Amino acid sequence: MNVRRFDTAVYARRLAAAAAAAAASGLAGLVITPGYDLRYLIGSRAETFERLTALVLPASGEPTIVVPQLELASLQESAAALGLVVRDWVDGDDPYRLVSAALGGDSAATAVTDSMPALHLLPLAAALGVLPVLATDVLRELRMVKEEAEIEALRRAGAAIDRVHARVPEFLVPGRTEAEVAADIAEAILAEGHSEVAFVIVGSGPHGADPHHRFSDRTLQVGDIVVVDIGGTVEPGYHSDCTRTYSIGEPDSVVAQQYSILQRAQRMAVEAVRPGVTAAQVDAAAREVLAEAGLGEHFVHRTGHGIGLCVHEEPYIVAGNDLPLAAGMAFSVEPGIYFPGRWGARIEDIAVVTEDGAVSVNNRPHELAVVPAQ
Repeated sequence: MNVRRFDTAVYARRLAAAAAAAAASGLAGLVITPGYDLRYLIGSRAETFERLTALVLPASGEPTIVVPQLELASLQESAAALGLVVRDWVDGDDPYRLVSAALGGDSAATAVTDSMPALHLLPLAAALGVLPVLATDVLRELRMVKEEAEIEALRRAGAAIDRVHARVPEFLVPGRTEAEVAADIAEAILAEGHSEVAFVIVGSGPHGADPHHRFSDRTLQVGDIVVVDIGGTVEPGYHSDCTRTYSIGEPDSVVAQQYSILQRAQRMAVEAVRPGVTAAQVDAAAREVLAEAGLGEHFVHRTGHGIGLCVHEEPYIVAGNDLPLAAGMAFSVEPGIYFPGRWGARIEDIAVVTEDGAVSVNNRPHELAVVPAQ
């Protein structure tokens, strides 16, 4: 299944919902330049350049695409399918005035996507006569709660990355470098159904203690604990993200015991997920298990992040976030323990909130995977 867009009805619903949310927030409308918000709203993969391209979505009125004639082709599919008004312009025209006109002259309270470049924000503010606010509060609620089509895409992404993890042990051969292993994994990510590689982390031995290590020329050795955190994209642009930890040869008893505590922390966090529970409470469910075992100081990051068109998006599963979870939210649950200069471990699944709990899109075993030393 390699669709680049959802059905037109999906985007039509999103546009209507975004306009209604803007109206409810007292906004005149939204101005969305290319990026993930634009892809979410109309399915467009247009890019941002020095010439302004923008979706203008009034709280009431017709959605309009303002686009340079040079870039018309990048928006034609989306605009035609959704019946959007197109206002094209050429060098010498003032596209920011076109945006103001598309808002119906009521621009006192306009919101813009948080990825709008400053080279467009500043002249747009001058044309509107007011500095716009961010559209984040308007769009975050829509993007956080996934529709069934999005959840199905995340399921396909999760199954594809599970197939990659099933192949990882064959790549973890002592004497090979992290970079060589990462190259094999990247190839497998594409072979197992992703359209793009999002990232590959192969953290062996002491490198496993760096949560955002990528890979290096370090040679894998017998006795290494190896953190493999990988993700890719499935069409129409949704991500996988899954971490498993491997041991080359049998781990020593201390590593095995501490890893078992991490495994319980991850399980308790997943079991805590249900509608009405806050993001902070899920974070606490993992953190408390590790703290009680004296490992709290070795868990140095949040428990999770939302996922969808972005690898990292809201909701963030972190202390202090009192956002109540709702059915349809999707996020990682990934506690880790890190011992600088020695080793680290992390277990990560993508969980989707259901009406009465959560379901994981990842189904590989959570045990420390022992790779026979060769």
